[in-house]
Amino acid sequence: MNKRIAEAFKNGKVFIPFITCGDPSLEVTEQLVYALEEAGADLIELGIPFSDPTAEGPVIQAANVRALSGGVTTDKIFDMVVKIREKTSIPMVFMTYANVVFSYGTERFMEKASKIGMDGLILPDVPFEEKEEFDKVCKEYGMDLISLIAPTSHERVARIAKEAEGFVYCVSSLGVTGMRSQITTDIGGMVKLVKQAKDIPCAVGFGISNPEQAKKMADQSDGVIVGSAIVKLCGQYGAECVPYVQDYVKEMKDAVR
Repeated sequence: MNKRIAEAFKNGKVFIPFITCGDPSLEVTEQLVYALEEAGADLIELGIPFSDPTAEGPVIQAANVRALSGGVTTDKIFDMVVKIREKTSIPMVFMTYANVVFSYGTERFMEKASKIGMDGLILPDVPFEEKEEFDKVCKEYGMDLISLIAPTSHERVARIAKEAEGFVYCVSSLGVTGMRSQITTDIGGMVKLVKQAKDIPCAVGFGISNPEQAKKMADQSDGVIVGSAIVKLCGQYGAECVPYVQDYVKEMKDAVR
């Protein structure tokens, strides 16, 4: 398990924000990372934009389009991470799609991501049965490939959990990312199945947008992941989004505590 990710879960419930790199610009993304840490984030998910982000709802899809239209590339994101790592050692994982890693070259991607100080990778479009080719390269470079389990995983949960690294990403809702008015999945049940198979932290994401939901989910797991609500603020306020995102994350982190 990556040391920084393990550390993140040592001090109580974690809050994990997600942002799309390059929306509204890479300069703002860099500032957002510092603001997120200051607001209490324990680990940060950096989204590498992709033209066909199948797991994402309209909010994050639009952010991907804006970032790509602005000329964001994987190499430019790597350069930004180098700058970020001069100022902070907060745990960070990339979230992107298999195609992005493939087209860059799997080995080359992992080697570079590890070298610049990334701690892990989330690939929502890679099913458990097909993760091996990415997983072995991640392990080689000391990065955790984060496994996802969904409300439909059922009998696969134990198998996925046994091989999981870093933390398990519990998908709270069926469908794509996006804000939900309520979350009806039995998260407690999912977490219990994971913990029976392996002693590994579980963080819940997809659909969490307000402090009440965050608290409820954190009560049943080790942490909460929020993306769409943050990305929506980036879309709404553009270059001026940093203070709005910081206030929102502070409120969410307080609720999770």
